[in-house]
Amino acid sequence: MKKILCLAVFFCITIINAQETNTKNKADFKLGSGLNFSFNEGAYQFRVSGFIQPTISYEKTKGLDSDFAFNSKRNFFMLSGKAVNEKVSFLLQTDFSLAQPLLDAWVAYHPYNWLTLTAGQKQSFLNNREMIYREDKLQFTERSRFSQLYSKTGREFGLFIETKFGERFIIAPSFAVTSGDGRNSFGADSRDADLGGVKIGGRVDFYPAGAFTSGNDQYTADIAHEQTPKVLVGVAASKNNGASNATGEGHGDFMLYDANGKNNLPDYSQIFTDILFKYKGFSFLAEYASSSASNLGQSYIDANGVSVLAPQQISEYLVLGDSYSLQTGYVTSKGLSFDFRYEKTEPEFASYTNSLLQDSKSYTFGFTKYFDGNNLKLQTAVSKIDFTQGSDLYIGEIVLQIVF
Repeated sequence: MKKILCLAVFFCITIINAQETNTKNKADFKLGSGLNFSFNEGAYQFRVSGFIQPTISYEKTKGLDSDFAFNSKRNFFMLSGKAVNEKVSFLLQTDFSLAQPLLDAWVAYHPYNWLTLTAGQKQSFLNNREMIYREDKLQFTERSRFSQLYSKTGREFGLFIETKFGERFIIAPSFAVTSGDGRNSFGADSRDADLGGVKIGGRVDFYPAGAFTSGNDQYTADIAHEQTPKVLVGVAASKNNGASNATGEGHGDFMLYDANGKNNLPDYSQIFTDILFKYKGFSFLAEYASSSASNLGQSYIDANGVSVLAPQQISEYLVLGDSYSLQTGYVTSKGLSFDFRYEKTEPEFASYTNSLLQDSKSYTFGFTKYFDGNNLKLQTAVSKIDFTQGSDLYIGEIVLQIVF
């Protein structure tokens, strides 16, 4: 009898302790939200999440054999958290489909609702609108050629300041100072010194019709079906002092020199403008980019000061010119999306055949079935790229996305 009584008392105490613990600490999992832990009645939050994208792709250059591939296009793993009272958050994000998987590693301080200060490696807002979106939130199976030509992963290392003011008419200015060498900006190890100077830039976004449905401005497609017309207009500009990568997002991919054989890297500037419109499943995104080089002076290709860099030759090292992208689509109430994209690229030196940016037009048709919002979707897209000089390129892709 005493044993039974002791067991009963122990059982009751265990239940009471469990109930008290449950009110303070919680854990849950939901597709798209990951595995979430909440401690001290929500004062401390921790999340484990990610996504995978199994892919079948097809590529053919006119006059050459076709190329088929099956792989996992992206394998993201993320750790994030927030200390509510301390107003601090963090993110560690990796893509294990890459040779160097680290994408994001930052800590942010939120002293006010309208201000966020972030330090570390982060997806930069200094690029075009689509490039700001994370890779699982794309309207098509892949980023546009526009995005891929002017950026790589979109990540940079530095200090980021983000603000937002207003309610009916919202203005969101942002400012950043980064290393100017993209992610992993200090090279392979500590002996591989940073090159050039810093990159300074800013972006300002306007919401003339007020805020979008929560999170719906982080996608191109109108998955949330905005009940009133919503518009987002943005302008971004940056100057990379001493670029050594084609888009200013890399480290030591090329070197230029002065007459004494010292490094003489060019400055690289980018300007982006974009407008996003959404209403009842319909979406439209227009983007424009212009890039230029400066601080060239008397530059040489070799350290001996023999081969002078001709004016048009800088386009062999940097992506220079103007481009624009137009994409639109409609998402039905049953989660079927029909999308189209048109792009045009115009190099700064139109007659120079060695420019990295080639004169071209591209067309992309896409279809997406959203099974559980953006968390589970099946996408397919077909693209044709017409080069003014060179063979046409055809690309097809099928992507299954699972966000956990």
